[in-house]
Amino acid sequence: MHLAVLTLELRLEYARSLKDRRQCVRSMKDSLRHGFNVSVAELDEVVVWQRATVGIAAISNSRDYLRRQMQQVEEASTRIAETHGAQVSDSFVEFFPEE
Repeated sequence: MHLAVLTLELRLEYARSLKDRRQCVRSMKDSLRHGFNVSVAELDEVVVWQRATVGIAAISNSRDYLRRQMQQVEEASTRIAETHGAQVSDSFVEFFPEE
């Protein structure tokens, strides 16, 4: 079994309150869960309204499948973020077990 973990750093420049931040993050989490059947969680504490870190995890027998799925998830995340006036400022994928 292989595990892939995608970490996204979001910048929410428009967010003027915790409610604005939650709306964007919740929308992204729900869309990714239902669209890709992956696990999604917010990874950081709510300290700054204009930033968020989201973790996405998936498991499969095929590393190639996971690689393609994480690429699709990252592309979808970018579209969802832009819809809410945010942007993905950084992202990285880790695979376990490592090659």
